[in-house]
Amino acid sequence: MKEKTKTINIIGAGLAGVEAASVAASLGVKVNLYEKQKTFSNLICSNSLKAMRLETASGLLKEELRLLDSICMKNAEKTKVPSGGALAVDRHQFSKLITQEILSNKNIKVIFGEAKKINPNEITIISAGPLCDGELAEEICKLTGEQLSFYDAVSPIITSESVDMDRAYFKSRYDRGDKFDYLNCPMNREEYLNFYTELIQAERVIDRDFLKSDFYQGCMPIEIMASRGEDTLRYGPLKPVGLYNDEKKEKPYAVLQLRRENTEGSLYNLVGFQTNLKFGEQRRVFSMIPALEKAEFMRYGVMHRNTYINSPKLLNSDLSLKSNPNIYFAGQIIGSEGYNEAMMMGRIAGISAAFKALNIEKSIVFPKTTMTGALISYITDNENKDFQPMGANFGILIPLDEKIRSKKDRYLALSNRAIKDFKTACLSLNLP
Repeated sequence: MKEKTKTINIIGAGLAGVEAASVAASLGVKVNLYEKQKTFSNLICSNSLKAMRLETASGLLKEELRLLDSICMKNAEKTKVPSGGALAVDRHQFSKLITQEILSNKNIKVIFGEAKKINPNEITIISAGPLCDGELAEEICKLTGEQLSFYDAVSPIITSESVDMDRAYFKSRYDRGDKFDYLNCPMNREEYLNFYTELIQAERVIDRDFLKSDFYQGCMPIEIMASRGEDTLRYGPLKPVGLYNDEKKEKPYAVLQLRRENTEGSLYNLVGFQTNLKFGEQRRVFSMIPALEKAEFMRYGVMHRNTYINSPKLLNSDLSLKSNPNIYFAGQIIGSEGYNEAMMMGRIAGISAAFKALNIEKSIVFPKTTMTGALISYITDNENKDFQPMGANFGILIPLDEKIRSKKDRYLALSNRAIKDFKTACLSLNLP
């Protein structure tokens, strides 16, 4: 008796969904792809895919995507337009080519319409995107047993090596807990007042949906809080109480605390600094804090509509649900922030789900020296208790053994190592 062809369901034909469908179909799996729109992988603007240079995190991730034969990268190359060092595309042609390729694939059946129910017994990839809501969002809550996060209120993240340790010190408030839980960045009165003045005058991005939400009241932007009075921050996120500098025998006037963002301690979060400032203003104003004068920002603060799940608690490293290995998640809904990131997470989920459908017992492991492996590790790390979305950045990679002073040369060395390790990992998968 002829064995029935294995089938998986994919919800959403955005960048993650088409990557998942494309790679699963190439492995011989039948795909039911659910999508409301008539065209797939629609970009907001032509330069959404960011830089191509290997000394950039987005450039490295794009190279890893090419090594996995990404359908999006292939069609981005076909539709690219001149844009200096960035990969800019004719977004209408980009979407058109991808839509045609998906529709013409004999292993992919496109079902136009909204997927409202998820069968927990069928292999399914949920790549519904960061604006997922309504009945599907409710269905995801039932599957995960948790409410979705509907807004990002994210503080900036910087590299630990860019903090001036001559001006910072480790200490937990009132010496409670581990001394190394927090890295403190003190200010004297003059430094604080200069910082405060620039902060309340800095240019903002206004997200009116966010301002109307109830969530806003619980996550006040740092600049709005500051506008309520000169000392408001000193009784809030910059409170100096219990943070006496034992080494220098000084009592700071105000203190910004940095908290580890990853297990390795290569990244630090600016505690309580959720913000609506424009990115350039964040760099300018926050760098006025003495210990952050040369801070290297791996992610800027944002406050916007963004539906995502608590991935470290919910997902395995193959992007399947811990509570139900038939269900996979991919794209920005898992907290991988950015278009290139969505593509890669879709590709990985597609391979994982296809292997499950084909009963191939093979682990998909990319080391943390690669951008893909580092992103998956960040997204699924159980130690990441205060999870917030993250895009590709060099701060999440395992550091080099040797010290390279030039940032450009250091990033290029990290990329070269990543590509070598990524190629080795790809060979073990034996993909067509």
